[in-house]
Amino acid sequence: MLDGCTPWPEEFADRYRAAGYWTGETLTGFLRDRARSFADLTAVVGGGRRWTYAELDERADRLATGLARLGLKAGDRVVVQLPNRPEVFEVVFALFRLGALPVYALPAHRLAEIGYLCSFTEAAALVITDTDAGFDYRDMAADVRAQVGGPDHILVAGSTGGSPGLTALEDLRADAADPAVLAAPDPSDVAFLQLSGGTTGLPKLIPRTHDDYLYSVRASADICGLTPATVYLGALPIVHNFPMSSPGFLGVFHVGGTVVLAPDPSPATCLELIEAERVTHTAVVPPVALLWLEAVDRGPQAHRDLSSLQVFQVGGAKFGPKAARRVRPVLGCALQQVFGMAEGLVNYTRADDDEETVVHTQGRPISPDDEVRVVGPDGADVPVGEVGHLLTRGPYTIRGYYRAPEHNAAAFTPDGFYRTGDLVRRTPTGHLVVEGRVKDQINRGGEKVAPDEIENHILAHPAVHDAAVVAMPDTFLGERTCAYVIPRGAAPTRSELLGFLRGRGLAGYKIPDRVEFTDEFPATGIGKVSKRELREAITDHLRAAALRTDPG
Repeated sequence: MLDGCTPWPEEFADRYRAAGYWTGETLTGFLRDRARSFADLTAVVGGGRRWTYAELDERADRLATGLARLGLKAGDRVVVQLPNRPEVFEVVFALFRLGALPVYALPAHRLAEIGYLCSFTEAAALVITDTDAGFDYRDMAADVRAQVGGPDHILVAGSTGGSPGLTALEDLRADAADPAVLAAPDPSDVAFLQLSGGTTGLPKLIPRTHDDYLYSVRASADICGLTPATVYLGALPIVHNFPMSSPGFLGVFHVGGTVVLAPDPSPATCLELIEAERVTHTAVVPPVALLWLEAVDRGPQAHRDLSSLQVFQVGGAKFGPKAARRVRPVLGCALQQVFGMAEGLVNYTRADDDEETVVHTQGRPISPDDEVRVVGPDGADVPVGEVGHLLTRGPYTIRGYYRAPEHNAAAFTPDGFYRTGDLVRRTPTGHLVVEGRVKDQINRGGEKVAPDEIENHILAHPAVHDAAVVAMPDTFLGERTCAYVIPRGAAPTRSELLGFLRGRGLAGYKIPDRVEFTDEFPATGIGKVSKRELREAITDHLRAAALRTDPG
């Protein structure tokens, strides 16, 4: 186990192996094994290229040989920041073959995040693209090196443009593979480091092992009904946990399907790809789902032939029932709600769930050995149907963050349950309904307000496209509620919207104290609404207004 990581207790590891969850498979051999079975099938489509499994396997081999000659070796950490292009797959599988550990960064990350990741992990290399969406990653990489004094190697997918100290990946690829570079990791070894989905501060790093992660991949592929005929559209940043393993590209590769990479998640880009490539499955976050629904429902993409689409996954944040009901009539496919976390636990609604379960819940856990507790503030389990804090442990949920002993003491119970920070309630069938995040809950003078509940009521207004409710500071109550609203067409007036909410029977303390209309919400790197930025925006606005009123 990598230094700074917390292993599963031996009795739990033995149990998971005996149950067949941990099979001893490693990501080092994952692609090689699939290339033997699916050699001539198309593995990846993107950027004008189509690679078969045999071609991707061969490219990963040759790149691994080149990286070894550069000096990379087993155990080295390598920060990988690549957009949705086929190179991302050859890079990560080449690193797996060396036994090097990818550290997955998102394309939206900039100097602060990348500098931190390179420094904290003592990265041996940083892999970037040249430019994407108008941003030059080479300039940022130079700033990272100047700031943290490393890493030793900066590798660029694309032209280096003559920049000193940068090496083009294409120049590294060997003419032939060298079998001697192939690592033989223990299945319990850490395979890579992911970033936590935290909304404040710099992210924690999540160590995932070969055994635990590949169990999640295999089980997800089975639950989601993937086959060699599956065509999966990667609309989100592809190395985020959701599009990587739930079931994601690894689940698709596991069964011999095809991954189509979208350069961005916009309706124009993705709906055209669904039509052209006959996509069967895709996964998005709620804000993206709403944009697609609007574009198809009497919008500019209404003409698209989406008849190939079978499953539309929505996860990353709660998808409100009103929007969830629109998926089948608008897109003509099944909705699958997904609720999970890079730390482990993943929940899916199932193909045989009734419509009300699919619309109103965020699914149930993958594994029979996923232990789920819903507890009150005192740590005692609450009755089924009541809201509480979600705790979990199981065969693919980590026991600790990387090099974070103080944080681990707060994030995990003494007996190994991960405190997820989610507020949920559990149904009698074991499905979970997400009610919000502990840190998002608004304490309005002692009355607790769940933003998700208010947002769902606001979304029921016909002139509202999307809504986000956040806390704003208040001298008297401590916190009040502010609703940010993106209108659909002409915006309702504030009084009209508040009257609508009162008409739905909301308690008075749940009616938003302030309404702000906006054209768009700030987004996190994966496309979820950044409520942290909204809270900061309204706090700054109130502070500035107070200074204008009382400048002294």
